[in-house]
Amino acid sequence: MTLSRWRKQSTRRQTTWFERLMALVILLNLCVVMFDLSYIPFRDLHLKSWPEFTVWYGERFKGIETEPTTLGYLALVDELDVQIDENGPQQAIESQIGQEILAQLSEQSALIINEDPFAVAGKSGSLERIKNLMHKRTDITFSKAAFNRFWSSSYLLGNPPDSSRTAAELAFFDEKIRPLMAANYHRGINERGRPIDLFWQIDLGFMVLFAAEFLARTYALSRRHPNTSWLDAMLWRIYDVPLFLGFWRWLRIIPTTLRLNQARWVDLEPLRNRLSRALISQFAIELTEIVLVRVINQVQRVVQTGDIGRFLRTPSDRRYIDINGVDEVQTLTKRLSDVVVYQVLPQVKPELDALLQHSVVGALHQAPAYQGLKFMPGFDALSAQISQQVVAELSKTLTQALQNALADETAAELTSQLLTSFSEHLSAEIQTAETLGEVRILLSDLLEEIKINYVEGIAAEDRLDTEASRYQLYGETQGAR
Repeated sequence: MTLSRWRKQSTRRQTTWFERLMALVILLNLCVVMFDLSYIPFRDLHLKSWPEFTVWYGERFKGIETEPTTLGYLALVDELDVQIDENGPQQAIESQIGQEILAQLSEQSALIINEDPFAVAGKSGSLERIKNLMHKRTDITFSKAAFNRFWSSSYLLGNPPDSSRTAAELAFFDEKIRPLMAANYHRGINERGRPIDLFWQIDLGFMVLFAAEFLARTYALSRRHPNTSWLDAMLWRIYDVPLFLGFWRWLRIIPTTLRLNQARWVDLEPLRNRLSRALISQFAIELTEIVLVRVINQVQRVVQTGDIGRFLRTPSDRRYIDINGVDEVQTLTKRLSDVVVYQVLPQVKPELDALLQHSVVGALHQAPAYQGLKFMPGFDALSAQISQQVVAELSKTLTQALQNALADETAAELTSQLLTSFSEHLSAEIQTAETLGEVRILLSDLLEEIKINYVEGIAAEDRLDTEASRYQLYGETQGAR
């Protein structure tokens, strides 16, 4: 059973009714928080969905009151509607009361345009929309003139007077203008000069419950696991802290999501796998590039400062720490020589014989004596037979000589002396000023080319290929579960 399967089954066994109950309460609290956060920005939408509750909530917890200017404006329109319903459009509008109402509406329209009572609630955009609607309806560019035109008896009644026109214009106002004015409000200010917000009265009970549950859960964790302090347990469950904070309440979406996952109501494992693989793959690319660049830079610094000369000295001339008392280079050379002579050469003997025969035959053809004897009958077959025998003996002799040399202690010692002398003279020649300077420049340039062509190319790797490999790996791991 894989570790991930064990973790899933263990989590599923530990899910209790208390976990599910707390997850449900936390989800409910998050819904309430989200509604409160969205109340002011989306109040108009809430008014359309549940107007009575929206008005009550604003008055109770947000200090929202009806704005007197727009409220009085709508009251005048309602009074005009009453007069029309009682007396008919023409008689009501041409009456003294109707003319007074229309005059007051024109005056109030100019007052609204000048003072902008929508600005207090941050809804000046609603006033601009009202102006644009009036412009299009009356075909008049200026706002005050458009309102004066709309609230005139000649415009509402038409010429000749038509009751259907009056009904259509008032219906336009009720459908387009009234909702924008009715949504305007005035919000009170508390003693600190900030808008009134009493949501804490709703949230306080939730925060007390969540804080008590956090303390009890972390204390139980500290008692359950030895050598674990209460503070350590709190750090384990730090994602629960936003549940009882009175600010940044939107952060509660994090513990809510995790609690729903712990209650097995949502499955975050696929998302976690994708995120972890995305982060790890990106981090691996950056880390690989940084490590390789630093290593190459360090090697370049060693080469450019001349420290490479110390590595080219003979072992007796340099300080070298031996950790096991074994000459690894000599041992590796001995081991590789044994493998080549005793195992590789016997297997490549046919190819070696063919190469030697080709070389011998080529040498015979170039010999002057061969040119005079090749015209003799049967000489070609005889020369081929002789060359085969010579090659076979030469190959056999060479193999046996190498094997005998390795088996002979004196030959092995002479070979070791040869290699040691070769390395000492090679090191001495390389350490000459001219050679060492040339080697230093070439090595530095080579390292710079490697860094430019290969290391820095890691960052320019095609991201689409990286993501494709990541998704392929994720699919294979998911299919194996």
